[in-house]
Amino acid sequence: MASNDYCIIIPNYNHTQHIENVLQQISQQQLPVILINDGSNAKTKTFLIETARKFKFVSLIHLETNQGKGGAVITGLLEAHRQGYSHAIQVDADGQHAINDIPKFINLSEDASQAVICGIPDYDKSVPLGRLIPRYITHFWVWVETLSFRIKDSMCGFRLYPLSSTTELIRNTRIGKRMDFDTEILVKLDWKAVPIINLPTKVTYPEDGSSHFRMWQDNWLITKMHTRLFFGMLVRLPKLIARHFTHSTPKTTL
Repeated sequence: MASNDYCIIIPNYNHTQHIENVLQQISQQQLPVILINDGSNAKTKTFLIETARKFKFVSLIHLETNQGKGGAVITGLLEAHRQGYSHAIQVDADGQHAINDIPKFINLSEDASQAVICGIPDYDKSVPLGRLIPRYITHFWVWVETLSFRIKDSMCGFRLYPLSSTTELIRNTRIGKRMDFDTEILVKLDWKAVPIINLPTKVTYPEDGSSHFRMWQDNWLITKMHTRLFFGMLVRLPKLIARHFTHSTPKTTL
């Protein structure tokens, strides 16, 4: 599989502090980028237009109104598939992700082209405690919803998608468009028996970083998502149980 089968998708909502550095690091990977301006303010929109002019490998898409992180990523995934890419790598705009791990994602994908390569965060001391506790709660529910430990971390936004199966799911299934997106799409891809490969990767929270997580609204969205997924698991219970007898343990690369 050629490297030109891959592209990178970056959702951006009013992030200006780190995006140029992220793109500078990506430039060394020689991969095209689809950057989605998710209804940012006028100042950020102008900044992103100027930034895209500096980096010729960047295609900039503007969403007139904020769709949420998931809505922006979905836009990027559908556009990547339309342009003929086979795989897309989701990267956050805030500088948290280890861009130099991108070749690891691609190498694993070349050996398992139908798999989602899912980042497992290896946090340093910069991670806020308030971000860890909800993750452990979500981990528990994801293990219940899939009746497995196939998904080691469903909240990390650093992952590689096979576009054929992913866009088919998006077009035929309801997927949350905000902070519920990362978990819901991964669980539903697992329900479709799309292989999951887990890859540890370092995650850093920059001191001047910003978060768009809305404490009450997004926690309520996530609660509703887990309720939907739990009942979805009950409907699929016989198939999920049967998978334990036909599939091996998911691969984790250390």
